[in-house]
Amino acid sequence: MDRKYSMLIAIGTVATALGIGAAMQLWPLGQTAANGDAPLPVSDVQEVSSTPKSSLPTDAAMNAFLPVSVVSNSVKPEDAPKIELPQSTEDAGFDCTVDMTAEPAAGAMIAVTLSAPCYGSERVTMHHNGMMFTELVQPDGTLSLNIPALAERALVIASFLDGAGAVAHAEVTSVPFYERVVLQWRGDAGLQLHAREFDAEYFSDGHIWQGSESDASRAATGEGGFLVSLGNADAPDALMAEVYTFPTGMTDTSGTVALTIEAEISDANCNAVVEAQTLEMRNGNGLRAKEVTIDVPSCDTVGDFLLLKNIVEDLTIALN
Repeated sequence: MDRKYSMLIAIGTVATALGIGAAMQLWPLGQTAANGDAPLPVSDVQEVSSTPKSSLPTDAAMNAFLPVSVVSNSVKPEDAPKIELPQSTEDAGFDCTVDMTAEPAAGAMIAVTLSAPCYGSERVTMHHNGMMFTELVQPDGTLSLNIPALAERALVIASFLDGAGAVAHAEVTSVPFYERVVLQWRGDAGLQLHAREFDAEYFSDGHIWQGSESDASRAATGEGGFLVSLGNADAPDALMAEVYTFPTGMTDTSGTVALTIEAEISDANCNAVVEAQTLEMRNGNGLRAKEVTIDVPSCDTVGDFLLLKNIVEDLTIALN
């Protein structure tokens, strides 16, 4: 699969902030993390022609129509039936308790299972150590997913729009053997996280991105890294995230993993400002956060890609 690159005339401004504790519209319930660095320049921006993705569907407004005429039937008070409705689901004997469990899984992952009987098909926001993403509960009120752990003592929070939620804990002792980079954003921003392991060409086996086939088993054996996409784009204005993981403590290969962020220019983000955030877990150190702002070019460039380098530092892998 070929990809054509050409230089863009304009590229947006990239800024860093002090940490994920800063209040911003992208993460309304922001978590705390280590401070970011000084303002980060963007260099080597290139453009790639590609077929644009279709925009996410928007909810259509419903048209209400009044009847042409109104018919009134008089009913005597004694003839009106009396219907007693339960005051709440609890009165009807229905349990609306939200429960969640978390267990460690291969590749320093967290296997999360959510049970919310009264929240079938509703959106839920998942929180873990500054990472946030939106999911949709199954119609039966259940949700199962694997989340990359960003701490050995992992805390996962699920929160619904009405304030209901649940908390779960897991001990993930394998976290120090991995390095992780998170890219998160809101809505249809067109962002992608790319990792090219040890000089791999684009779309080869060593090119790890949302379009490649990779999973935690690849890292658990020390073969290479993998990428996880989190969030459900079908939820309006959803929080989305991509997480790249490399097994630094288990590989027998040395070299560099080139990390880049790409932004596909679409009808949904053209001529607009895209805000995102990166979280980096490296060398067993604390989580490091940076906030990014990108001015997307005009809509006559729809279908092109912004190739953003130097936002996330490459991984340097040494032999163990």
